[in-house]
Amino acid sequence: MEDRALVVLSGGQDSTTALFWAKKRFESVSAVSFDYGQRHNVELLCAEKIAAIAGVPHEIVDASFINALASSALTRPGVDIETPPDGLPNTFVPGRNLFFLSMAAVYAFQRGIRNLVAGVCMTDYSGYPDCRQDFVKSLEETLRLAMGFDFQIYTPLMFMTKAEEVKMAVGLGPRCMEALANSHTCYEGTFPPCGKCPACVLRDKGFTQAGVPDPLIVRASK
Repeated sequence: MEDRALVVLSGGQDSTTALFWAKKRFESVSAVSFDYGQRHNVELLCAEKIAAIAGVPHEIVDASFINALASSALTRPGVDIETPPDGLPNTFVPGRNLFFLSMAAVYAFQRGIRNLVAGVCMTDYSGYPDCRQDFVKSLEETLRLAMGFDFQIYTPLMFMTKAEEVKMAVGLGPRCMEALANSHTCYEGTFPPCGKCPACVLRDKGFTQAGVPDPLIVRASK
C-alpha cells in the first residue's frame, strides 16, 4: 500500500468517489478544495461534510484569481448555461484543472506528499480539454520538472462511464454512498438539484443506467 495522498475534492460526485477510492489505496489521505468564486459554491460546504464523513483532514484554499481571469457560466452568476453544437460549453473554466492540480502539487510538496488524486473523467467529459488523459500525464511530468519531486497523479475514473463510476461507488461501501448523498453536482447551485443542467442530466443518466437510486435525490425527497 502506498503511503500518503492528497485528493482534490470539489464536493461533487466524481471527486467524492475518487476520495473513497484513495482511502482504499493509501494509508493516509487528506483533501484540499479551491474557492474560485464558483457559481455553485455550495459545493464547498458539501466538500466539508464529505471530508468529515470520510474522516480525512480537509482545507479550503483561496483561488479567487481564477474567477478574475476566466469568464464562464460557472464564474458569472446569471449567465445562461449553454452547450453549442460546435465548440466548448460555456461552463468550461479555462485553466481550472491546470490551476487546481498545480496548486495541489505545491500544497502537497510542502507536506512531502507525492500522490495526487483527482476525479477527472475522460469518457463522460463535456468537451473539457483539461479532463483528458494526455493533459494529466503532461502536467504530471511538468510538475516533476518544476519542483524536482516525483509526483504521481491518479485519476481512477478517467476511462469510466458514469454508470461504471456509480457501481464503483457502491463497491466502496456505505460511507461512500452517504458522502454522495451530501455531494453537489448541479451547476445552478440549488438543493434539490435543478435536474436540467448538463451536470444533473449526466449524473441522473449514470445512476439510472447503473440501476442504483441516487442517494442525493433520495435525501432531497425526504
